[in-house]
Amino acid sequence: MVLAALAAVVVLSLVVTALRWLAGHLWIVAALMLVAAVGAGAWVWRRREATRWEQVRASGLRYALEQLDGLHHRDFEFAVRDLMRRDGCTDARQVGGRGDNGADVKATDPSGRRWVIQCKHRKDGWSGKPVGSPDLQVLNGTGRQVHHADVVVMLTNGRITANAAQFAKSQRLHLVDRHLLAEWAGGSRPLWELLRALPPAGRREAS
Repeated sequence: MVLAALAAVVVLSLVVTALRWLAGHLWIVAALMLVAAVGAGAWVWRRREATRWEQVRASGLRYALEQLDGLHHRDFEFAVRDLMRRDGCTDARQVGGRGDNGADVKATDPSGRRWVIQCKHRKDGWSGKPVGSPDLQVLNGTGRQVHHADVVVMLTNGRITANAAQFAKSQRLHLVDRHLLAEWAGGSRPLWELLRALPPAGRREAS
């Protein structure tokens, strides 16, 4: 009984001391609660994303050109990201926005090649403004040098000029126009099976 009473007194004393310390350091308590809340929120978000992408891959994501044409340009970038994830690029992410240096989507394919994709969305599809050489010149200046990509892609739901196509070939840039986009988005083959002259797996293209 005596030992139990002494133990209770010691525990109570420790609790009182701890409470007094916490009362004098409320900012630490608040900071710890904030960190815990952020951590819990991040964990929940990751779980939801993982579950969602398992569902996406299981169902087989597909887009018709009409769906892509009707998207906002930012949603178009997210759709391209989703297609890369569908094909096994688990780290694919949308990065487009102010100061993106020509990159709208970044991803690493299952062979370890790093991709940088610039998206040009055209509301009018094939009838919209074509992607020209100036667009490719910007991407060519940043794709490998800034973003360290192995595969640099210009992707559009519209068309690409002949001059731009020639420039892309000379600079080892890869093009996805409306026709190729339809095959990729509406099918099941990954983009690296549809493009030509990609660097071999495990070997980077020269800058």
